[in-house]
Amino acid sequence: MAEITKSETQPSQKTYNMKKVLFLALAAASFSFTSCDSKKEDTTEQAADNVEAAGEAKADAMEEKADAVRDSADATADKMEDAADSTDAK
Repeated sequence: MAEITKSETQPSQKTYNMKKVLFLALAAASFSFTSCDSKKEDTTEQAADNVEAAGEAKADAMEEKADAVRDSADATADKMEDAADSTDAK
């Protein structure tokens, strides 16, 4: 019987290595194709980003107004409670 030395590879290992190389080549090719966006796609994506940013800014402004209304209502309620407490004390 002939023994397999470390420098030799078995047929199943050759197939595995070939599949591995093929997979890596296909992965590299697919990444290169996906990175090539068209100008129309880039413009559309930029427009979508702008819409999203505008929506976020509007939501932030609305939240700030809501916080101001809430703070004002809390202050008014506190004044009313303080006034009620001072009339009870007399």
